[in-house]
Amino acid sequence: SPIHSTKVETWIVMKTFVNDLSAYSSGVSERQIGWYNDVLPASLRQPHHEDTLAVVVLSTPDMFERAFLPFMEKGCCQGVSDPIDQCVKHTINSAISQKVEVSYDYEMLPASRKPKFLAQTAAHVAGAAYYYQEADVTDHPWGDKKKFGVCIHPRFGGWFAIRALLVFEGVQVGCEVLQSSPPDCVPSREARIQLLEDFNLRWQDWKYRDIIPPVQRYSQRQRDYFSTRPAQRPALLQEWGFLQKEKGGSQLEPPASGSLIPHSGHG
Repeated sequence: SPIHSTKVETWIVMKTFVNDLSAYSSGVSERQIGWYNDVLPASLRQPHHEDTLAVVVLSTPDMFERAFLPFMEKGCCQGVSDPIDQCVKHTINSAISQKVEVSYDYEMLPASRKPKFLAQTAAHVAGAAYYYQEADVTDHPWGDKKKFGVCIHPRFGGWFAIRALLVFEGVQVGCEVLQSSPPDCVPSREARIQLLEDFNLRWQDWKYRDIIPPVQRYSQRQRDYFSTRPAQRPALLQEWGFLQKEKGGSQLEPPASGSLIPHSGHG
């Protein structure tokens, strides 16, 4: 029957995809695109049938050593784009075996300059990580001062990143995929205030990532990399021996500078 075929196809897609990404140490959360669209205004919705299968890809702390540094050692980094972004794209493209629409956390729509997808909203509706915002704090003390929200993972705390949204075009799922709420791992008002203040005002000290005890943190080398301003990261990679200096400059130009606050959900 069509329902049975859909279930089998979905299971094969997810099993294959998770296995292919295991070396990247990524978390994948299955969901329907309609769950995402239901919480957003029309201008930010994804143009797909509400039952279309979608997957949110997260990178866990050991991605740096298991995927990024080997990617650099092989000399796969080319051009002027960010090395982490290149590694994520290379890994995901290598795992895709059918027609999939991929949106990365750093991509913008050309006309509106809005994000191609809202990474933290996607992680929340997929049940992967709780997106804590001002609205989650009763009688918050900030008045009109805007506080950006941040996702917290139930196992990794803030030591993870939301990397991509994959939409499996033509694969529709129904009642066999049940939406689950993300674990509320920061339940108290006081802890939520602390989290949002640490993230917005002191995010460079990494403290907000430890709002809950994580099972794993970034290595010191990974912290050094993400603590370095983007314009200086090529020089750091050269110092580590992962980029060779070429006549007239480095093989990788510094990315454009912007706000360093990791609004897409961590570094």
